[in-house]
This record gives sequence, structure tokens and C-alpha cells, in this order.
Amino acid sequence: MSDTQPEATTPPARKRTPRHATVSAVRRLSPHLVRVTLTGPELAPLDPTAHTDSYVKLVLGELADGRPLLRAYTVRAVRDTPAGTEWDLDLVVHGDEGVGGPWATRVRPGEPVTFMGPGGGYAPDPAAPWHLLVGDESALPAIAAAVEALPAGAVAHAVVEVPGPEDEQPLETAADLTVTWVHRDAGAGDLAGVVRAAAGGFPAGAPHVFLHGEADCVRDLRRWVRTELGVPRELLSASGYWRRGSDDEGWRASKRDWAAAVERDDAVLVG
Repeated sequence: MSDTQPEATTPPARKRTPRHATVSAVRRLSPHLVRVTLTGPELAPLDPTAHTDSYVKLVLGELADGRPLLRAYTVRAVRDTPAGTEWDLDLVVHGDEGVGGPWATRVRPGEPVTFMGPGGGYAPDPAAPWHLLVGDESALPAIAAAVEALPAGAVAHAVVEVPGPEDEQPLETAADLTVTWVHRDAGAGDLAGVVRAAAGGFPAGAPHVFLHGEADCVRDLRRWVRTELGVPRELLSASGYWRRGSDDEGWRASKRDWAAAVERDDAVLVG
């Protein structure tokens, strides 16, 4: 899920290969995050570890036109166990909202799962002077995976918005990591504003940036890191996972327009 590029022409539809697994465990990590563990022989030949934002698209139903109803989730961890390969997927839950969250609350071990992927596009560059990782709870699994991958001596700042303090997750890393949690339900301020306010404590130099979450916030901060922090496109992974005021299907229908707006932002920067 890297910086989105608009297509000059409509590409041919990619052939998607459905893969199958079985739910082996379900665990609630916080009030708004559920971990679903998958296992099965079809996982073993796949390697989602090249990117820390690796994801799969779960098939969670069918649309009215017969196409599969897909939702993308980060592969949070991969393990080889005596019983076989296991993948952890972390899903955000907001009551009965959406499709994936309600599925995660009702699914049970032993149930079959169909998915597409894995895919991905970002991993922290060890040669970068420092790292900036920003997102809300939808990006928290990928942020946690990214900081775990950072080596000792790396410097990173993470700013993460979650509903409340009980939704914070431990971010384990060998790097020198500064974490700022933004508690949305407590009126702690908007994520973009908190990032800008924290900039005075950021290191010098252009960071490698991971910026994912709510689409309008991502676009706003994307412009800011490009202009104020001098981040080139090749050091920027920015993607909208969802959009305030739109359901999942509405956001997917408008994402191409969002990508075009991002391109216009960059055109202004180039002049």
C-alpha cells in the first residue's frame, strides 16, 4: 500500500488467484482491534515478509454484481510452527460498522477463509537518516511491523491516532523510537495538527515516511511532509485506507479521484 499513482489508461484486469486458509485463533487485543490467526498449507509457499505493510484481501462476501467483496488487512506477523505456517491479521472493529470488523468479532477457529495476495509496497529504508510513521488505528498494525523491522541505531518518530488509551499497542523495536499517541475520543486534537506541532522535535534531514489512514488527513500531511520536511516521492509511502463520511465501497469508487488530486499536489510542488 504505497504512494498511489493514477493510471494513464485503464489496465487489463489482473488475474486474482484465490487462496485458502483456516482460522486457528481469534483474540481481541483492544476494544477496537481483533487479531485473527490463519493457518494452512497454502500459506507455506507464500512470503509476505519483504514489505512491512504486506496485506491480503479477505473475501468477505459477494457484491450485487457477483464480484467478490474484498477487504485488505495487514499481515502483522508470520510464524512457522510444528503445526504449520501461521499468519496474524489485525482487524479494526467499530461495533457493527463496516464488513471486516463484524466478521472478526463473530468468526471462530476452524472456519475456512478465502483471500487474495499477499501484496505490499513499503519497508523502512535502513539508509534513511530517520523515519516518520503516521496513521490511525487502521495503519497501526503496519506501523508496528515497520518499527519492529528497524535495526538498532535507527531513529524513528511514530504518531498514532487511536480512539482512547486502552487502544494503544506496545511498539517493540531495537531502534531509538519516540511514540506520540493521539486519543481521538478525548479530543486530543487532530492527527495532522499533532504531527505539525511535534515537528520541532524531529531530527534534521528528510525522513523515510510511512503515512497511511484516513484519506483527507493523509493528503493534507502528504503535502506538508513534501514541502516542510523536503521528503522526495521515493522516500514517501502514503495511502488512504478509508475516508470520513464514506462507506468502504464509496471510498473505493472515489479513490482514483483522490489519486489524481495527489498528482496535482505534486505538480504544484514541481512548479
